[in-house]
Amino acid sequence: MADKNVIQLTDVSKLYQMGEVSFTALDKVSLGISKGEFVAVMGPSGSGKSTLLNMITGIDRPTKGEVTVTGHAVHDMSENRLATWRGEHMGIIFQFFQLLPVLSLLHNVMLPMDFARKYTPQQRSQRAMRLLEDVGLADHAYKLPGMVSGGEQQRAAIARAMANDPPLIVADEPTGNLDSNTTEKIFELFQILVEQGKTMLMVTHDVELARQVPRVMEISDGRITKDDSII
Repeated sequence: MADKNVIQLTDVSKLYQMGEVSFTALDKVSLGISKGEFVAVMGPSGSGKSTLLNMITGIDRPTKGEVTVTGHAVHDMSENRLATWRGEHMGIIFQFFQLLPVLSLLHNVMLPMDFARKYTPQQRSQRAMRLLEDVGLADHAYKLPGMVSGGEQQRAAIARAMANDPPLIVADEPTGNLDSNTTEKIFELFQILVEQGKTMLMVTHDVELARQVPRVMEISDGRITKDDSII
């Protein structure tokens, strides 16, 4: 049922105007992703993957169509409401980690809780440490991001994405800068989150990684050309 989907896009199009020329980044895309699903999105550069993520996260708005995420009409929200909603309902994991270099891993994980004013200050610290323990980084909690490896930074970014216990995790090329062994460990963390009931949407170029995901969407020229499992 569409009303039970964590993510629901209905006839979403996104056009960009460049002078007298218009470019269609998304062309009447409709899709639904239900609670607890693990979905990978694949496609060549310029296919519309980033635009699709921008629609779902509310970073950009559709030219036409509707975007409903965690029961909220993202396309109709004000910027202030979007920021609040995003902090409560969504964890975002970036390819380049996006950790603040002047803060310890512990304080990076605490940031979303600070912004959302969720939990007491003591609870924030305790929860951040527990999340770092979950990703195997308790011993590095007080280190700056530059003092740990790329894989450890990405694990810290996963802990940060979970700070406010969001129902939806969106990952944009989360293993693009990691070696194969570290990629495997990060993927195992994603699987654990899905087992815990989180919904996971991951954009990736890694075909081998996508083969392990139950549902794979392929996008090309702004349209979803395939939506099933890679065999």
